[in-house]
Order: sequence, then structure tokens, then C-alpha cells
Amino acid sequence: MTVGVLVGVFLLFTLLGWGIDAYTDYLWFDEVDFTGVFTGVLVTRLLLFLAVGLAMALVIAANLYLAYRLRPLLRPHSAEQATLERYRMIIQPRLGTWITIIAVVIGFFAGLSAQSRWKDWMLFQNSQPFGVKDPQFNVDVGFYVFDYPLWRYLLGVGFTTIVLSVLGALAVHYIFGGVRLQGVGDRMTSAARAHLTTLVAFFVLLKAVAYILDRRALLLEQHVSPGLYGAGYTDVNALLPAKEILAYISIVVAIAIIVFSNAVMRNLVWPGVSLALLAISAVAIGGIYPLAVQNFQVQPSLADKEAPYIARSIEATRAAFGLSGTEIRPYAASTTVPPGTLASDTSAQNVRLIDPQLVSEAYTQQQQVRGFYDFGPKLDVDRYTLANDKPQDYVVGVREINDNALTTQQQNWLNRHTVFTHGYGMVAAPANQVVCGGLPYFVSGFLGDDQQPGCASDKEEIKVDQPRVYFGEQSTEYAIVGQVDANKKTEFDRPQPNDNNAEERYTYEGTGGVPIGSFMRRLVFAIKNTESNFLLSDAVNNKSRLMYVRDPRSRVEKVAPFLTIDGDPYPAVVDGRIKWILDGYTTAATYPYAQRINLQEETTDELTNRGTVALARDNINYMRNSVKATVDAYDGTVTLYEFDDQDPVLKAWNQAFGGKLITPKAQTPASLAAHFRYPADMFKVQRNLLARFHVTQPGEYFSGQDFWQVPNVPDDPDSGVKQPPFYLNVQLPGQDSTRFQLTSAVTPNNRDNLAALISGSYVDNKPQLEILELPDQTAIQGPVQVHQRMTNNATVRSELTLLSNSNQSQVLFGNLISLPVGDGMLYVEPVYVKSGQQNAVPLLQKVLMSYGDGGTYVVLANNLKDGLDKLVAQGKSNQPTTSPPITPGTQPPTPGQQPALTGQLAQAAAALDKAIADVKTAQASGDFVRYGQALQALDTAMTNFQNAQKAAGAPTTGPSVPSSTAPSGAPSAPAPTPSG
Repeated sequence: MTVGVLVGVFLLFTLLGWGIDAYTDYLWFDEVDFTGVFTGVLVTRLLLFLAVGLAMALVIAANLYLAYRLRPLLRPHSAEQATLERYRMIIQPRLGTWITIIAVVIGFFAGLSAQSRWKDWMLFQNSQPFGVKDPQFNVDVGFYVFDYPLWRYLLGVGFTTIVLSVLGALAVHYIFGGVRLQGVGDRMTSAARAHLTTLVAFFVLLKAVAYILDRRALLLEQHVSPGLYGAGYTDVNALLPAKEILAYISIVVAIAIIVFSNAVMRNLVWPGVSLALLAISAVAIGGIYPLAVQNFQVQPSLADKEAPYIARSIEATRAAFGLSGTEIRPYAASTTVPPGTLASDTSAQNVRLIDPQLVSEAYTQQQQVRGFYDFGPKLDVDRYTLANDKPQDYVVGVREINDNALTTQQQNWLNRHTVFTHGYGMVAAPANQVVCGGLPYFVSGFLGDDQQPGCASDKEEIKVDQPRVYFGEQSTEYAIVGQVDANKKTEFDRPQPNDNNAEERYTYEGTGGVPIGSFMRRLVFAIKNTESNFLLSDAVNNKSRLMYVRDPRSRVEKVAPFLTIDGDPYPAVVDGRIKWILDGYTTAATYPYAQRINLQEETTDELTNRGTVALARDNINYMRNSVKATVDAYDGTVTLYEFDDQDPVLKAWNQAFGGKLITPKAQTPASLAAHFRYPADMFKVQRNLLARFHVTQPGEYFSGQDFWQVPNVPDDPDSGVKQPPFYLNVQLPGQDSTRFQLTSAVTPNNRDNLAALISGSYVDNKPQLEILELPDQTAIQGPVQVHQRMTNNATVRSELTLLSNSNQSQVLFGNLISLPVGDGMLYVEPVYVKSGQQNAVPLLQKVLMSYGDGGTYVVLANNLKDGLDKLVAQGKSNQPTTSPPITPGTQPPTPGQQPALTGQLAQAAAALDKAIADVKTAQASGDFVRYGQALQALDTAMTNFQNAQKAAGAPTTGPSVPSSTAPSGAPSAPAPTPSG
């Protein structure tokens, strides 16, 4: 009785938990107006659970009962039967109960397995034609993507059902005497033999079906020799006919089992022989014969034999991942001397200097205002058309509340869930401009009125009508909003403009969140969140709304569970509102002949888990950026916009949910489409595949000599971490206008020199991949080599040493941009310095630049314009800044090794020492204007010192220079570091 009560209580609480989860999920879907997704998925899963579970349970129960009904009425006396009689006395009185329990348990687990295949079923029911046929069977690709997965699953269910039926029936027959292990005469009654052999025959018939399906599966399996997917020479010429023959043999064997065991010989000899022949045939025809073909026909001339099938795989892979329309243009990069037009080149002037990852700390320190505000570990890059009607890329971040940064006094339920409910504003800065000693030039998202002139815009250049952020990447907890008291606003809104110590309060006025005014709803959510304050707190009343699932990525994943969401949502101001934009991918794993990849491995790079989310470890071979999703930061509204209107997978899903789930592409607002950007994760997948599949000739592909690879991060190549692609607003060679595009350098396989530049952009709102391919055996170096050569330049090394020798400063390198300009290659790498002092942030102090081969013409400049001018000057004088070879382990000279200084060199050193002291004094004083002037004087003194060193022939070392650390609490004064 006690056990029964405990089981009953456990089941009651389990069902109650499921019910509460389902109810609160429904309320959430109702709030975002996607109840069709909730009901569609729920009904499909229930139907699959019931259909498969009930079918398997009935088949199992029927076979168990049939085995009982076929029991012999008279059983020979033996010790074995005497032992079994005790079991029969226990089972027989409650036989129906035992059969029901066994069938229900098996059916329950079968149903659980089936309901998880709801995606396969919905795609099967709503399949669409691809309009592309496979090259072997001339069958539409839609069969493999939509139908094949379900047929394969149902075949597995059939095998499992028959195997369990055989085992169950055999057990019943044995217990009730139909099958005996001891005694004289037949060990099996004719009824038991007929029953069991029929089941075995059905198993063999299913094996025939499996052989037929395996023929199609060959188009999805991996080649052993060329490392590609799809049927190769041996598969087509040996395995395909072998599996067809085995299918026919299986049918014959199934018939033979039934006939010989029941009608002709009425024993198990010939059925056993038939099964043995099937097994031998499977080994000989399906194993030995293909192996012989592979070893004796294919291997001696592997490239020739596999060439047609390699071509199939190349074509299918390029089609499946959207690579077919890739434009490849040769780029000689023949100009190695900086041309005179370099300084005026628009693309060179627009190179992004600000690293979204490194500058996040500066955003937080300068625009945080309160300690609980945060911008996350990585910012985003978008573009806006503000000044002179020219598009400009900006580094943007949303000011959100970090719950973990609340003080101890603020860490209570009331504050976390009803007071600190939302962030405020989107902060933006031009991506190629820094001021005030290395800080971004902020143009929007201000909270205070203490912006130093010259350090930020004097007005909001990106206007936001509703700056409050209730839904954001850091919104991990639920929030309760709504009017608590007619005379009092409870939510913290923002510091007052004229007094940062005072604060403004706010009451939410939108429609976001689930109303929880009724006692029943508050009770449900109190149980779900195990929080009694839903019932007891005065902060919850009949006007309250509960916001949960507030992270944009989680919201989109919930309303569109069939999409894979890009790991980097980004904010944009659209029609005066902050909206999160997310890229949604439709994927499949059964596109014939296409290369299969691991999505997580292909998209992991330096930024993964450092501001971007790692994708799931899904193995796929088809991918489309079919959806652009938006989440309103104020009310949480989710909208799914069709982006690829030709994608059959998206059409199938839209049809599965009534045809109204996705907003047609034509209805996408132009103001929103202006902020669409080429998706990063899609580009990384395509970049990695193009490293191999830019080669379209089978013979060249087979040799592998022209394969590329993605380089590692230049400043730490031994880490094995891949360099991420970069968003740039530039015009590349061969393009008719400036585009906002993702770019990436690639190098030859197992080599470090530059092989090509891959870019992804939108042309007429459609994706376009382009490759600028350099000549074979080019002398132009890749990112890793360029970084090493630039930082090993003698002049650069000395200046970097000066930058790092004060206050335990750390020199950090930003994104190394490889940009084709002036028929050559321009390399730009921002140099940040982070002081060892408390609360220091990385400040952009220098710009490391090179032109040509990456190491001959090198400058370390104050800003982009200065660097371009210096490169042009080097080109005109034809006096490159060469440096001696650097042996491994060589370290830059330390200040302690300097010789005594005399004459002009001593005067320059004294002036530099004084400039350093002035910077430190100004830094400590907090006077921004004085600090900026001191930095300018320091730059001049450093230049004079280096010129004196060159004139004296002295080593290029000198006094320690402090890193440009902003005084605590506010931005630094202006320094001459705008891009120009």
C-alpha cells in the first residue's frame, strides 16, 4: 500500500509539473501571438506518441496473447515442465494484466521515441519539390530531405517491434510448453513453429525493404577514398546491384521460411538453411564483391574511376550550401610599393579600427553611469547613414542591466524582478574613429550630461524614440512590470540627466509580458518558479505582467523551433525603436552527395563563447539563411521575415503551421532591410567549404593541391583558434559600389602566405559570395606572417616596447584587416594598450599598417590618415622600413640595456621623460583637456626622440612611455586620433 501511495504521489506531481509547464508555455505563446506553433507541435507530438505507442503495444500484446492461445493443452511430464508449472500458476490467472503491463510499458517508451520525431513527420506531411533531381536515381531531392528520414525511422520501429514480438512470443511459448528444451520428440509444436517462423519471415521481408532503402542511402554516405559523400564507383557498380540482389534473395528466403517450415517439411531445417544462405549472400555479394572491385579495379586508377562521382559531390555541395553563385575573380596584388592614391582611397579610409571585442570594456566604463549596467563581452557592427548621406559602419551596444552586478543591498527578489527590470539606450560610435587618448567617439545612447566636448557628439545622432530595453541578451531572469501604485512608479529607469546620483522611475506601458492579474495565474507561476512572492508581495497585483524568456535568441528559438539561430544577434534602431535582428537557418542532413559538416566545429572561432553563442553539434549537409527574425527590445514582439523565398524547407515549415507563420519577403520594411547583414555563422560555414570546393575540376580536387585553410588568429597562431571574419563597409576590386560585407583571408593548405580573400554581401537584397584569388606561389603573405613581420620590424618593436613598459601595461592587438587596395594589399591592425592600473580599459593608441608583401613597408602611426600618408611617403622615397631577420626567441631590447645618451639624443630623451611625467600628472589630476594636451606633446616628443636616434645611429629604444589610461570615472580629453 505504501509503495502504491508513493507511486501515485510521484505520478501526480509529475503530471502536475507537466501541466503547469504546458499551461505557462501556452500563455507565453499566446502573448507573442504564436499559439499555432504551440498547438501544432503539441498535437503532432501527442498523435505520434499515441499512434506509434499504441501500434507497437497492440502488436506486442497480440503476439503474446496469440502465443498463449496456441499453447498445447497436453504437455509431457518432465522436470522442466514441473518447474515451469509454478510460473504458469502465477501468470495464468492474471495473464491479461501481465500482457497489458508489458505492452503498455513497451508502447510508452516507443511513443516517447516517436514524439521526438515530430519534425520528421511535419516535413513528411508538407514536403515540397526542390526542382533538382539526384544524379543516380533521377529522384527529386525533396524525397531525401522530407521523406527519407521518416521512412528510415519507421523501418527501425518495424524491426524493433518484430524482434520484441519474437522474444515475447518465444518466452510465452516456452512457459506454456509450446517450445521445450528437454525431452524426446519435437521440441516445438506446429502452432509455435508457425507463429515464430511467420514473425521471422516478416523480419526478413523488412530486411528486403531495408536493402531497397539502403540503395538510396548510398547517396548520403561517405566515400572512403576521396573523403566525399555520395555513391562512388564501387557503390554504383557493385553495392547498388548487390543490394538489389539481396533484396530479391530476402523475399525468396521469407517465402521459403513460411513454406518449408509449415507446408512442406514442417521443420526448421530448410528455414535455417535459407537464413544461412541469406547471411552468406550478404557477406559475399554485399561485402567481398564490392571490396574486390574497390581493391582491384578502383584503387589502381582511383582518380579516373572516381572523377564522375567527385564531380557529383562538388556540384551537390555547392548547391546545398549556396556556393553555386560564387564569383571568382583573379587579383594579382602585383603592386608592392604604396601608390600615391593610397591616402585618398575611400576603402582604405573606411577601414574599421575599433575592435568590437576589445572596446567593450571602454563602452562599459565610459557609458555605464551605474555599476549594474553592462554592454556584454562583445559589441556588434552595423551601419547607419548619418553625415553627408554616406553609409558608415558603427560599433553598437545595448546598455543592459547585469543582475549579477547588483550590490548586496540590491540583491533581493523585489529589486531583481520588479525594480531593475530594463536597460536603457543603444550606444554607438563610428568604427574608424577614436578620440580622447584612444576612446570611441560616442554619437548616441547618452545618459548623463557630462560628455566632454570633442569626446562625444553634442547630440543624439541615432535617435531612439523608445530607448528602454526589457528584452536583451543579458535578460536572463523574469521581470514583473505594471502599475503598482497610482501615485508611485517603482521601476528604476535611468539616472537624472543633471544629477547622476538621482534617478528617474518608470511604469511599463507596453503590451509585452503575460498578464498575471488573476489569483489562479499567480498561483501557477508561484509553483513554476517556486516563489511565494507571486502570491504575497504587494508588487504583484491585477495590473501586473510577467516577462519571461526575454533573451532574443531564446524567444526566436521558441517560436520557430525548426530554425537554427545564428550565435550573434545584433541590435539596430529601426523607425525609432531598438530591435534585435537574428538570422535563422533552415538545415537538413540528407541532401544527396552533399558534404556533411558539424555545425559547431565549422562555426567556432576566436569569438565563440566570448560574445557569440556556440551552435549545436548538428551534422548537416544543407543550409540556407531563410529567415530574418526581429525581437522588439521594449515589448518583445517576435516577427519572422522570409529572406530566401526559394527555400523548399522553409516553405514546408510555413505550410505545416498554416501558411501564416512567416511574413513574406515583400512585406519586409525597407528601414529594417537596410540593417540586414550577411550572417556570420553562415559565412563561416561557406568560407570553410569554399576552402575546398572552390576547386570544381575533379582531378584538381582529388589532388588537393589547391585547397585553402582559414588562418589562426595572427597574434597567437599556436592557439589553433581560427581568425573570425570581419564586417567592413568597403568597395572591393570588381564591385561597383561600397558594400557592408563580411570579409576573410584564407591561406594555402599548410602554408601561411595569402591565397584569396572571400567576401559575403547582399546585392539587391540577395546573398552574394565573391572570391579574390591571388596567383599560385604568390609572395604576398597571410595574416599570421604579416603580423609577425610588422611586429618584428625594428622601429615598431621599439615603440611597442615603449608602450608596454609603463604601469605594467599590456599591448593588445585588434582585428588584422587584409584589404585589397590599389592593385596591392593593405594590412591594418589597431594597437590597444591596457594599463596595469585598476579599472583600466584597452585604449586604441596606435595603428600598425603595412602595404605590399606585408613586411617591407611598415608604419606604426597615430591614426589611419597618418599611417596612409606615411606609407605613401615611403613609397615615393622608395625607402622601406626594413628590419633584420628575427630569430626565434629574440626579445626586444630592454630599457636597462641602453647606452649613455649625448648631444641632441640626450636632449630628445630629456624632453620625452618630461612628456611622460606630464602625462602621468595629467592622468592623476582628472583634467581631460590637460590630459589630451599632454598626450599630444608625448607623441611629438616620441617622434623627435626616434628621429634623434636614427640621426645618431643609436638603437631604437628609449624611456618608458605610459599607456593612455583614461582618468577614473570619465573619458579622456581629445587626442589627435580620428581616422580623418
